[in-house]
Amino acid sequence: MSTVFKALSDPTRRKVLELLRKGPMSAGDLADHFSVSKATMSSHFAVLREAGLVVSEKDGKQVIYHLRLTVLEDALFEFTRLFGWSLAPAEEKPTEKETP
Repeated sequence: MSTVFKALSDPTRRKVLELLRKGPMSAGDLADHFSVSKATMSSHFAVLREAGLVVSEKDGKQVIYHLRLTVLEDALFEFTRLFGWSLAPAEEKPTEKETP
C-alpha cells in the first residue's frame, strides 16, 4: 500500500494515470504531455510500475503502458479499513412509517 501512495504523491504520476484512464498509451505519447526530460519520465514510469499501478509491454520499439485500477482499488480499500471506514453502502435507516 505504501508504494501505491508514494506513486500517487506526485502530480506528474497522477496525471499519467489520468491519461491512461482513456486507454493504453506509448511512453512517447505520455511524455508529450509534460515538459520534463525523457529520463525524468522514465523514473516516473518506474515508480508507477513498481507500485503495480501500470504495466508495460514492448510493441516494436515502443513501450505501451496500461492502467491497473485494481491495484489502486485494493490500496484504497486497505486504507479505509485502517480507519474503520467501510466502502460498502450504508444500511438504509427505516422511515418513520416503518418504525414500530
